[in-house]
Amino acid sequence: MKILFISNPMESFKTYKDSTYVMMREAANRGIELYHALNHDIFVQHYGLVVVKAAPFRFIGAKHDHDHAWFELQSQQIEPLTKFDAVIMRTDPPFDLQYLYSTQLLSLAERQGAKVFNSGQAMRDFNEKLAILNFPKYTAPTTVTTYANDVREFLKVHKDIIVKPLDGMGGMGIFRLRENDANTNSILEMLMRNDTRTIMAQEYLPEIVLGDKRILVINGDVVPYALARIPKEGETRGNLAAGGRGVAQKLSKRDREIAEGLAPELKQRGILLAGLDVIGDYLTEVNVTSPTGFQEIMAQQYFDVAQMFIDAVEKESQKNN
Repeated sequence: MKILFISNPMESFKTYKDSTYVMMREAANRGIELYHALNHDIFVQHYGLVVVKAAPFRFIGAKHDHDHAWFELQSQQIEPLTKFDAVIMRTDPPFDLQYLYSTQLLSLAERQGAKVFNSGQAMRDFNEKLAILNFPKYTAPTTVTTYANDVREFLKVHKDIIVKPLDGMGGMGIFRLRENDANTNSILEMLMRNDTRTIMAQEYLPEIVLGDKRILVINGDVVPYALARIPKEGETRGNLAAGGRGVAQKLSKRDREIAEGLAPELKQRGILLAGLDVIGDYLTEVNVTSPTGFQEIMAQQYFDVAQMFIDAVEKESQKNN
C-alpha cells in the first residue's frame, strides 16, 4: 500500500503533539510506503492527468525526536495521484487561493480515480466557521455579516459576544466584545476592514472556562473522548496555540448527541476526518482541513486514534478496487 501525505513541511512538525506525525508513524508501523508533498507540488500534465512531485520518506531515529531529524526524504518523483492507494490532505489553514486551487486539482484527480481524504469538494464546501450553519439545531446564536452595524446590533441583543474572521486558525483574530466596551469600534474596523470583510459573531458561552472541546469523527464513527482545551487565566480562547491546556475526557451525553447528529452527513460528504469544536452544549466549528488532538487523547486516555484513522483509510481505499 502507498499513501501520499500532502501537508506542511515535515521539518516544521512538533512531533510531540502533531496529529499528522502519528498518522504517518502508524502507517509506517504497518509497512505502508509513505510519500510527502506540499500542496503546490500538485499539477496537471498536458493531457489532463493530475500528478504530484512526491518524495518517498522513512522514519529514522527515536520516536518523538524533537530535533526534526526524525525522517529521511528521498528524491522527488512525478506520480499520478491515481497511483497512490490514499491521498491524505493535511495542509493547515488559511484557506487561501493556493489552497483552493489544490482542492480543485484534487477533485479532478478523484474523477480520474484517486482516493482523496478529505475530498477536495468537502474541503471547499466546509469552511470551518460557516459549516456550523448547516446544523442550526446544535449552534448558539450566530450571525455572519460584512457590516459592523449588524455586529453592534447583535451585541445589543446578546450583551457579550465573540467575533472572529472566517479564515483563521489557532485562535487568531478572535475577540470578545461586551456592551460599552470602548474598543468595540476599533476592533470591528480592524477585523472587518471598514465593512469589506465578512466575519462571524456568536453569543459568548461562559462554559469556555471548562474547555473548548475538540471531538473527532472518523469515517462516521465518533471517538469516545474529547480534548477539552481550557483557556489560561485571563484568556478567552482555549486554543492550544493560544496557551490553552489540553485535557482529554469522555464525551458528555450532549457531546455525543452533536457528534452522532453530524456524523452521517460528514461521511456522506466525503469527510473521513472532522474535528468538531463544542463549547458547553453548542457546536462552534467543524474543522476538516487538518483536525488535531490525536496525541493528547492517545497519551491521556490510551485510546489509539491514529490506529482508528489508518484503519478507516485502509477500509475506504479498498472500496471499488
